[in-house]
Formats: sequence, C-alpha cells, structure tokens
Amino acid sequence: MARMQTRKKGKSCSKRPMISENPSWVPLSATEIEDLIVSFAKEGMVSAKIGLILRDQYGVPNVKLATGKTVTEIMKEKGVAATLPEDLSNLMRRAINLSVHMRDNKGDVANKRGLDLIEARIRRLERYYKRNGVLPMTWKYSLSNAELMLK
Repeated sequence: MARMQTRKKGKSCSKRPMISENPSWVPLSATEIEDLIVSFAKEGMVSAKIGLILRDQYGVPNVKLATGKTVTEIMKEKGVAATLPEDLSNLMRRAINLSVHMRDNKGDVANKRGLDLIEARIRRLERYYKRNGVLPMTWKYSLSNAELMLK
C-alpha cells in the first residue's frame, strides 16, 4: 500500500513466526508478566516501551501469547492506562516540538508543511477515536491544549 502523504511505496518489514501458543522456554508466568506491566506503567512507561523491555530483558517474545491479553488491555484492566491513546500523544509531542522550532525559525517553510501534515494526522485520529468512543465527543485538538496536556 502506498504512503498517505508522500509519493513513496512504503516499507517492507520482518514478520513474526507463525506460532499459536506460548513457547515452553518463556521464564515468566502470566501473573508475573502482568505484575511487571503494571509496575512499568506506574513508572510512566508507554505500552510499546513495556513490550520492548519484556522482550529484551525478560525473554518474553509475545505478551499476548503468554497472558491471552495485550499490554494495553492489561493496563486498562488494572487501571494504569493513559488517558490519551499512545499514537495520538506521540503525534501531539511531535507537533509541539515542531511548533517550538517554527517559533525560532519563521522562514522554515519545509517544516511548516511538516507541521500541517502532523496536525492533519492528529485530526484524522481524533475523528477515529471519537467515532469509536475512546475520546469524548467534546475533546478538541489545539496546539495550546496539547502543550498543557503533555507537559
């Protein structure tokens, strides 16, 4: 599939092996994995970072195979999930950083377009999350509100 806002074709990436059950060599049980996820989430880590730490440091190749639930499902179940979805908050951080750059460099028209594209993605995600009930219908994106929410 083609990229949305460029003329490029896309990226090829590696695929996971086709396994349907947790490997026998995984050192942790499901409850230990859930406890680790909750402790990492209380430290302020996002779900993607938690998954990387579990894979690299604890030898858990797939949390869903080990526990039957994803990292975000476990975080929601235990009440430690973030208020904003992770992808939306990451885009908002990028927009904030780029707007700070634009204040210092007013003639940088290439990054002005980049900021416009990022804000378009944010608005598109906002519509999607409102439609699916993740965000309240009264939630509205603005750069000043994003700075208050994230910093």
